[in-house]
Amino acid sequence: MIEIIPDREGQVLRKGDGDKSAPMVCDKKSTAGSVSQRACVFCGSRVVLYPISDALHVVHGPVGCAAYTWDIRGSLSSGAQINRNSFSTDLREMDVIYGGEKKLTAALRQLIDRYHPNAAFVYSTCIVGVIGDDVEAVCRTVAAEKGIPVIPVHSEGFKGTKKDGYRAACEAVATLLGTGSTEGIKPHSINILGDFNLAGETWIIRDYYERMGIQVVTCITGDAKIEDIRRAHGAKLNLVQCSGSMTHLAKMMEEKYGIPYKRASYFGIEDMSAALYDTAKFFSDDPTIMERAQNLVREEVGKIYPQLQAYREELQGKKAAIYVGGSFKAFSLVRALRLIGMQTAVVGSQTGGKEDYEQLAEICDPGTIIVDDSNPLELAKFVLEKDVDLFIGGVKERPIAYKLGVAFCDHNHERKEPLAGYLGMLNFAKEVYSSVMSPVWQFVPRRRLQHQHSAFVTTPVKKQHPVDPCTQTLEEK
Repeated sequence: MIEIIPDREGQVLRKGDGDKSAPMVCDKKSTAGSVSQRACVFCGSRVVLYPISDALHVVHGPVGCAAYTWDIRGSLSSGAQINRNSFSTDLREMDVIYGGEKKLTAALRQLIDRYHPNAAFVYSTCIVGVIGDDVEAVCRTVAAEKGIPVIPVHSEGFKGTKKDGYRAACEAVATLLGTGSTEGIKPHSINILGDFNLAGETWIIRDYYERMGIQVVTCITGDAKIEDIRRAHGAKLNLVQCSGSMTHLAKMMEEKYGIPYKRASYFGIEDMSAALYDTAKFFSDDPTIMERAQNLVREEVGKIYPQLQAYREELQGKKAAIYVGGSFKAFSLVRALRLIGMQTAVVGSQTGGKEDYEQLAEICDPGTIIVDDSNPLELAKFVLEKDVDLFIGGVKERPIAYKLGVAFCDHNHERKEPLAGYLGMLNFAKEVYSSVMSPVWQFVPRRRLQHQHSAFVTTPVKKQHPVDPCTQTLEEK
């Protein structure tokens, strides 16, 4: 009997509910009394900027804020690894009284001399906004002294939501654009925006485009280098993967440099293929690009489709709950789950907009619960109500799933296995199968009571671990 906070009722939609005629409420600050799964403005900014691996990232604030960022992400780098270190000015009581500008200046000088970065980002936290340190002035002074860009990130946590942190990060990145040479950039060239190279996913996507004959100037910000970002204004098209975090930058680049942008998703067969075809259509002056795209899709899908069908036979009819940061990822997950026979019973995001939820409602089945900026109690309520077999989320949702005895799939920034591209779709299906079909769930009290007469419970378990249908022999099947 978990109740929804009255002020949040407008942020929950049940598809097919005839009594709910008003549009879904979203794009608002978290309701008081609701322990939101969202994070602060500072968190949103570091999510976007930290994958820039050859830059220094300095958190100007108490050490606790820096602890939140230390090496928790699966972003990989092909070069420098400075971003794997978390630096803080460690502001304390006396700094609050007398100000922390001198401390920040000394820290930047020491760190730049030691690590020789190509740029430095300085993140303002809540306490900095309260005491009024002039972070911009410090950055200008150190930049002139050291000869590298030192960029302030206006990310005081209390200024808004995680989405405002994305905007602050985009504005910080924008200061680098247009400062590098565009020499060597080809007519058929793109930037990938909003992919963070989790488990090497950027490298997979980059390979697809290069096989089509398209040059990838840079990915902002997965495995990004400062020099590549400086010349990103020379690309002919921006492809926005995480629309919540990078659409602001794409619009800025369109306005200032005339670079159009398209939304793209690299999760699931449908969306991955659509991203490649849409890009090929944009470069229609060269018909061989579309031909290469078609051959690539045919080849890659042919490799994985038989295995996906085997998983589909086992997972048919199972139900899932999805709660992720950006709504655009939720679209892809709904379609990917449908491909392997699963139904989405609950879906939500932290930062979705009105149009996003309208589109989500269109592609979901009747009865699906759609939720914005949910909290742990609400998520637990929906998971129990819909009796789902799988919860897809991030590190903050994992304990909810396991406490309720539900299988879990990590689809957030902490994961270490690629889930994008065609290989990623196969990895996703395999992980979902291994999690959902594990025999451990028969021992969950809730499941045991609900299914005490089912064959799943009464039939003796022959194997302690699920057997991958794609690797079974005919005798085992």
